[in-house]
Amino acid sequence: MSGEAGAAEAADGQVDVIGHILDTKYLDVPFLNAHHIIDGTLDLPQFEPIFGIDLSITKHVVMMWVASALLITMLLTAFRRPSLVPTGLANFFEALIVFIRDEVVLPVMGDHGRPFLPFFLTIFFFILFCNLLGLIPYSATATGNISVTAGLALIVFVVTQTAGIVNNGPIGFAKSLVPSGMPLWLLPIMVPIEVLSLFIKPFALCIRLFANMIAGHVAILVFLGMIIMFKSYFLAPLSVAFAAAIYLFEIFIAFVQAFIFTLLAALFINMAAHPDH
Repeated sequence: MSGEAGAAEAADGQVDVIGHILDTKYLDVPFLNAHHIIDGTLDLPQFEPIFGIDLSITKHVVMMWVASALLITMLLTAFRRPSLVPTGLANFFEALIVFIRDEVVLPVMGDHGRPFLPFFLTIFFFILFCNLLGLIPYSATATGNISVTAGLALIVFVVTQTAGIVNNGPIGFAKSLVPSGMPLWLLPIMVPIEVLSLFIKPFALCIRLFANMIAGHVAILVFLGMIIMFKSYFLAPLSVAFAAAIYLFEIFIAFVQAFIFTLLAALFINMAAHPDH
């Protein structure tokens, strides 16, 4: 079905930009054609919904599995023989780990953030690998799926509220929602706003990551699609040059968005755990 849609798309001289960034129930394998059994696409297993929840495997699910498998394999390979002076892959990972520890967690949370360091590193590397995998042709960016970013934001929300309750107690955490010295007549206004802010913060995390990862891919596809839409050989070099520039910039954005998500998560957790600071 996807092959027929692509053929019709090419015949009409149009490029379906949105179709290339949405989640699908198949993997694109354009160089694989096993006697028309696979024919450029590999269908993924689909299951009947359980209690209304569809647990079928999609392209973005596979990309998250690949990102997790790559991350685990590379970490085990890099640190299988720990040394005082790391080299190669271990040096790359250690540089990022030290950066997150010394430039994000400790400055934001102080020594109280050390127990949360494994959590922040897991989030950072998972988002980074998902972002970078999306830059490989015929793959997909799992973090460009709002369901994935919402899941990550939900995890941060749970950790944030848990840290606040554990560190301050249920009553102390509830009191932290009311700014000190607030006049009584403002409480009916401020308390709902503070409660609403608990949900706005993870919502902002979700939308920020999703929008930034989608925007770059759309720009690349639009520039490349201009070659087909205008059917001009003179426009092709300019379109490819712009798309290549944005592609290189997307590599930088992949690191930046993983960093920003981790930084904001650390800020939100610290604000909940230590509201007096």
